[in-house]
Amino acid sequence: MTGNTQDQEKAAGMALAAKRGEIEKEQLNDAAREMYDTMTEAQLKGLAETDPKLKPENRSRS
Repeated sequence: MTGNTQDQEKAAGMALAAKRGEIEKEQLNDAAREMYDTMTEAQLKGLAETDPKLKPENRSRS
């Protein structure tokens, strides 16, 4: 997915971990808690994943 900030990806990853029972919901920050409450596990997985080719350190500079 393009256009996601690292903060969005981190929040989605935290919300996904909570949905899977890996961490407690109480550990989530506000953004992650909102994602937890409003998004499906599949949606969170899509947001949390980053294509390595899209990461800044792997982009070629023009």
